Amino acid sequence: MRRMIALLLAVCLLAAGCGQDGPRASVPAGRGRTTIVFWNENAAADRTEYYHELIERFERENPDIQVQYVGLPKKVARLKINTAIATNELPDVCGVQSAWIAEFYNKGVLLNMDPYFEQWDSKDDLLPSVIADNRRLAPDGGLYQLPNTMGLEILWYRSDWFQQQGIDPPSDWESFFADVHKLTDKEHGIYGYTLRGGDGAGLQLMRTMFAYSGYTQFFSADGRCLINDPVHVAFAERYLSLYRQFTPTSDITNGYQEMVAAFDTGTAAMMQHNLGSYGSHKRALQPEQFAPLLLPRSRKGTIVQEANNVDGYSIFRTTKHPEAAWRFVRFLCSAEVQSWWNERIGQIPVSRQALDDDWVSRTPHMRLARQALESDAMRFYVPPMYLPEYRQIVDGSDRYLEQVLMGKLTVQEFLDQWAARFEKAERDYRRQQRETGQ
Repeated sequence: MRRMIALLLAVCLLAAGCGQDGPRASVPAGRGRTTIVFWNENAAADRTEYYHELIERFERENPDIQVQYVGLPKKVARLKINTAIATNELPDVCGVQSAWIAEFYNKGVLLNMDPYFEQWDSKDDLLPSVIADNRRLAPDGGLYQLPNTMGLEILWYRSDWFQQQGIDPPSDWESFFADVHKLTDKEHGIYGYTLRGGDGAGLQLMRTMFAYSGYTQFFSADGRCLINDPVHVAFAERYLSLYRQFTPTSDITNGYQEMVAAFDTGTAAMMQHNLGSYGSHKRALQPEQFAPLLLPRSRKGTIVQEANNVDGYSIFRTTKHPEAAWRFVRFLCSAEVQSWWNERIGQIPVSRQALDDDWVSRTPHMRLARQALESDAMRFYVPPMYLPEYRQIVDGSDRYLEQVLMGKLTVQEFLDQWAARFEKAERDYRRQQRETGQ
């Protein structure tokens, strides 16, 4: 485990992952009690229940603070937050992905948590490399997100089906495509794979292309974006051609939940997601029916993951209760809560103490994560999350990818347009850096 922690310390250093529920307070609101509003940016049913439990625990330990929970569906969370920025109706605390930090920093809405963090007696428990990477996403080097979880992109596969047909799980991309073909039985409504064609499709495709190519840089030395590199174009053409022939027709609109449902209900033999879907599979399937698998090795023989795949919490500058907001964020990122939370959602804590807990070495998907992080073949590609437009460009690609699946746009045209947007954003960012002397 010490080696895993050491590798996690190094991983991120390579970089330059609505409805409202009323508060469920354990102590009645009264005079002198502070109320803060918390927005959960990924309000799946299970996570909402987990947050209710954590909020009740926090309120018992902090009877002078009441937390009002608001759950945002993941697919519209960033849009909801940007709407709240425009109308000046932000919450006190919000779940924020690392990929959003630069955008929200550029809009001047995030509170620098350094004054609180530096006084926190548990600050050294958080992996220093993750903290350092978060700082690099803000031009002033401030801490605008406190992390609590790290993701890893993997394949989930129906181990029972593979065993029944005597097929080995794929270890490279050639065997991946071969297995998808072998496991498809359209007559009985079974497909070898389910791909993400709706919300989040562009991000998943990007991670998959880099996993295949083995590239670790996003831009070449002369500023050319590698999204539309010929290697990526050829791979994406083959990968997206699986649609309808070897994947369900409904994949064109499938986001995370629909993709998971296709896998859990026995429609698809494999799906690509992260460690975090473990809970859904565990509830729907028996342990012997599914298993995690590292993404196939790249054409260079390496295992490639995205750097900075981290989620956490931010405080907005408009809060009238920064001390109370910090106490809640500090609670959510404590070693005990990180361990409790990540065990349930199936992801990697960024607390060194939590990484030593028994469940980390006991569960199959966490053992796989440890295997990957300890592998000499592990590499990380570095997306330009420092660009204020980064997530807008990534999320905006979803609708163009849908046009590819509909046959209205070629893969080459799609990737050329995508690369051009990144290149313009990079040029604008570099120009601004020169003009401001940063």
